[in-house]
Amino acid sequence: MNEIYLIKNILFKSLNWVKYVLLCIMNLTNLCASVNQMMIEVGEFIIKERLSFSKQMVSDKGLNQLVSYVDVQAEQQIVRHLSSILPNSGFITEEQTISQEKKEYNWIIDPLDGTTNFIHNLPIYSISVALEHQNEILIGVVYELGKKDLFSAWKGGGAWCNGVSIQVSDEQKMQNSLIATGFPYYDFDDLEAYIQTLKHLMKSSHGLRRMGSAAVDLAYVAAGKFEGFFEYGLNAWDVAAGCLLVEEAGGTVLDFKGQNDYIFGKSIIAGNNSIVEALLNTIQTNFKTK
Repeated sequence: MNEIYLIKNILFKSLNWVKYVLLCIMNLTNLCASVNQMMIEVGEFIIKERLSFSKQMVSDKGLNQLVSYVDVQAEQQIVRHLSSILPNSGFITEEQTISQEKKEYNWIIDPLDGTTNFIHNLPIYSISVALEHQNEILIGVVYELGKKDLFSAWKGGGAWCNGVSIQVSDEQKMQNSLIATGFPYYDFDDLEAYIQTLKHLMKSSHGLRRMGSAAVDLAYVAAGKFEGFFEYGLNAWDVAAGCLLVEEAGGTVLDFKGQNDYIFGKSIIAGNNSIVEALLNTIQTNFKTK
């Protein structure tokens, strides 16, 4: 009798755990859908403002760190929407239009990733939004505004572009790979190591691309357009959403030390396992101090 009771108890707990997991997945699915809709609305604002935008509307936060009223107003709209979607959540935002108080659930926001492209009317810039809980990214959405490609992922739900499932490239050889990167724009301490890495990859890959938006770079890795991506000097709002896209698309994300501090650790490598391993070896050969 005791054994039967024990088995029933185990089954009951197991079923409850399954229900809990399914409930979490369902909630994340619905939450991600709400974020997607918000991204489209804010995206329309940014696209409209670009039509009458002028370089005279730009401010400089620091060396090569540009900001416009579009960044600020877009972030305010995003914060307002997300506060309604998930009340009492915290915010980590690029433009700091709201108190950066960290809570149990935190939205990590870049309202306009690729501001320099936007200012010069180059059609590659994006909105990046991620939801973080206990140092784990649960939702990641990147909206590339030039082509209106909406990339989204939630933990355990796969990665998607405009509702179609995406996967990282299955290319195993660096010589057949296209690699994305971002040029250092304020932290030049490791510039020589970076240039040496570029030299090696120029000779050993299909080529290198610099799009001007790390969020887009990561989304394109998730979609298999790029085999890999690496950069240093980035902030959490540049990479948080894109990292989840890559992981849910079957890829790997590491920092330059080969560890997992890529959200806040200021360095990142992304791609499939083989390409990430090759990039890591090259980077660690050149970046002696990392």
